[in-house]
Amino acid sequence: MIEPVALKDFFITFFVSALIILSGAAYALLFAWSKVNPKGHIRLAAYSAYLILAASVAELTYTAHFSGYWLIISAAMLIGYFFAPIGIWHLCVKTHAVNDLTTTEEDKL
Repeated sequence: MIEPVALKDFFITFFVSALIILSGAAYALLFAWSKVNPKGHIRLAAYSAYLILAASVAELTYTAHFSGYWLIISAAMLIGYFFAPIGIWHLCVKTHAVNDLTTTEEDKL
């Protein structure tokens, strides 16, 4: 049987993978919150969550012995996790700005 991750590294891989999901969600949530409520400490918390995400991806890459195209996938995941909340925020702003221009005063009531 082929064992992709050594048994001694299984729990580290499991918890780091969960941390990737949680810190990615925290980054997206805190980024959006920092746009709605523009305070510096919220944006700092968002970028701190992203740094935790990056460290988790680095640890997963090391622990799971990624090489070759898996390293490219890890790098693409980090880039995507960084820019996705920014892109989604701009998409929401543009979508709602178009709706605000097309609605009348009667529609708002």
